[in-house]
Order: sequence, then C-alpha cells, then structure tokens
Amino acid sequence: MQVYPRESSRLKSAEAIVRENFPQFGVNKKQEIIRLLYEISKREGIEPEDILKEEESLQDYLRLKKILLQRRYPLAYQDQPSLKTYLPKFKFQAHPLNSDLAKNKKFYPRKVFIEKSVISSGLATRFKGFFPKADFEEIESFQAYRVKNKDFGIGAYNKRQETVFIVRENYDFFKKCPCTKCASACGYHIFNLGFGCIYECTYCYLQEYTNTPGIILPANIGDFFNAFNAYKREGMRIGSGEFTDSLALDRWTGYSLELIDFFKQHPQVTFEFKTKSIEIDNLLKTKHAGNIVVSWSLNPQAVIDENEFFSSSLEERLAAAKKCVAAGYRVGFHFDPIIYFSGWQSGYAWLIEALFAGIEPKDIAWISLGTLRFRPELKTVIENRFPENKILDEELLLGYDNKLRYSDKIRYGVYSYMISAIRGYSNDIELYLCMENKKMRGELSL
Repeated sequence: MQVYPRESSRLKSAEAIVRENFPQFGVNKKQEIIRLLYEISKREGIEPEDILKEEESLQDYLRLKKILLQRRYPLAYQDQPSLKTYLPKFKFQAHPLNSDLAKNKKFYPRKVFIEKSVISSGLATRFKGFFPKADFEEIESFQAYRVKNKDFGIGAYNKRQETVFIVRENYDFFKKCPCTKCASACGYHIFNLGFGCIYECTYCYLQEYTNTPGIILPANIGDFFNAFNAYKREGMRIGSGEFTDSLALDRWTGYSLELIDFFKQHPQVTFEFKTKSIEIDNLLKTKHAGNIVVSWSLNPQAVIDENEFFSSSLEERLAAAKKCVAAGYRVGFHFDPIIYFSGWQSGYAWLIEALFAGIEPKDIAWISLGTLRFRPELKTVIENRFPENKILDEELLLGYDNKLRYSDKIRYGVYSYMISAIRGYSNDIELYLCMENKKMRGELSL
C-alpha cells in the first residue's frame, strides 16, 4: 500500500518549492521550511505553492521562518512569539493504515505463539478452543523469539492483531502510574496485565513501540495475585488498561472473572477496568464486592470516527456503562485525550449531556480530564500510519515536559469549559487532571 497520493503530492510540492526558491539554505533550514509549508498546506486545505507569494523572493531564512510560524501557529504566536516547535524531517514510509477497512475488522489471530512454560495453561487452552483455524506454535520464550525476529516496523505493526503471544510474566507485575515530569501525581497504580491493543487510535502512544510483534498476554495471573499481597496499600486505586485495553479481549482471556474474584479478598483496594469496548458479558455474570470500577474513555462520535478505529461507538459505550450500573458497579469516565478542533465546545457539550442523560452522578466514581499530548517521536509515526489525520493539524507545541501539547491558554480554556459543564450536573463527582502540570492544576477549580 502506498502513502496516500494527496499527502505524497503535497510533500513533493513543498520540497520542489524550497529546492527551486531557496537553494542557498542548509539541509536543516530546508527541512524546517518544507515541514512548515507542508503543515500549513494540510491545515488550510490549499496547495503549498499558494502559501508563498511575495515571500518567494524573501531570501532571509529567519524572516521567512517567522512568517510561516505565524501562519502555522496563529493562536499560540499571539501569546508567545518564541515558540517551542517540533519540525522533524519527514520519514514517510509506504505503510499507512487503511482506515476505511478498519471499522469492521474482527479479532481472529492467525498465529498464536505459546511459551513452553505455559503451554498447558488455561489461557492457552481457551485460545485453542476459540480460534481453531489459527496456527499455534510453541516457543522457548518471547525474548528468544524477539532476538531471532528483529526486523519489525510499521507495516508489521499494522497487522499486530493477527499475532498473539501467550507468555509467563516474571517481573513487571505492577508499577506506579508513569506520571510525566512536573505533573500533579494521581497516585494510580498499574496492574500490568498484557501489552498491545487491538484498537487503532491515531494518538495512541503504543505506536511508538513498533518493535512489539503482536499482542502479549500473560497466562500466569496467579503469580500476579501472589505478588500483590506484598505490593498492596490500603485505600489504593489500581487498574489495568495502561498498556492494553482492559476488556477488549475479555471474552477470550477471562481475566475479569479472576480479577473480580481476587479483589473480593481486598475490599480496601479499588480495582479499575479501563476500556473503549463493550465486552462486559463476564462482568454481568459474576458477583463483585463493590470495589470494582468500570471506566470508559469518551470522545464525541465525530472524534471516535476519525481517530478510534475498531472501537465501540459512543452510544455503545454509554449503553454498556448503564448496564454495569444496573449490575451494581460504579463507573468512571475518562475524557482523555480531549481533542481540540473547530466546534469542540458543542461536541463535548453534547457528549456530557448524553453521559448524564443515562448515568446518575451518584453512580460515577470519578471523571478524569486530559488533553492530547504525546512524545515528539510519535509525530512521524502518526504521519506514516494515518497520513490524512486531522489531530496534527492543530497547534501542538513542546510543553513543560517536552511532550507535544496544546498551548497553556488552549488547555486552560478546554479544562475550564469541561469542568463547568460537568459541575452543571453535579458538584460531588470526583474530578482530576491527567498528566497536567501543577501550575495548571492550581489555576483550575475542580
């Protein structure tokens, strides 16, 4: 599959303009001007040659860059002329995801590798029963497989749902939430049950780990439980869903049944399932101790359609949450990442209205708020996998933690709006910011 023709043509036009009009610029300067021409062209929906008129005769690099920066970041430039931008060299590869096909894809792995030590595990047996047409192969270990199979890039990552590794986890059972530097700590703990997700979200940070050749599922959940007895803290909040979706594969893994049963023994600990799925059948057929929270990531349907391929619709997520409430669960919601776009206020206002139309505030354990942010290196991965994405068209700058974020002014406006809208329904729901700096937290009234 080739890079989408429109974006390939856009890039070639930008390169030609710089080559013809600014031959005296060095390699890095040419790279930055090409990047700015491309991004302005894509953002405004025009051709690169329509951007430069009088500026084509402008041979001063700093003045030219300033003009282009003002046009690329019009809102941010008004407040902070000295912008911390990230303008990397293009690394287009011919492996974009075909998002038109992605919406209806069903999970059915073609290849399942099982570590020798867990070949007789319940998880391995379940997968053999659920996927009789899959090719099953015993391996000595996942690490040994990685050593022998090093060539793994974006093209293979796009097909990762076709490969599953059933392993024995020996080390990374739990960890504290990896809060970004200088951010307000949330006190969350991660139950590290698996790695890799079957959904295709344009913004997902897991894309940066393109050396992971499939979905990794531990078969030894009992060892997690044994280790937890030494790890637990009274009153702690812990959950899965950091490195994979908590429930997307639950009908096949059956993890939730074992987790709910285990945490009956730890009533002072709250366990959270985080998901974009509607795989709640196991939750509805088992009894829990009231310390389980089922949480959904929420975005307006337009954002889901453009950025969260394979995942359940907003309507389906809210309907699943309502069923869990009826079964006695508390539910949580994560407006994270909040995507800034033209008309975002009306989109999120409608979403909040839909949420409270179906869920009573008393049944909501918490709501988190977090705007889009990611490591700079992810930018070129997104461009390669989703060349026609819209999320990179907005004004993303290097923030306080060196991640690409919206400006402080935009983030403050987004949070203020969301907090006000939610508080219009309840003043008692616990609200918290995810991966935000202490200064922003101090300026907002949650």
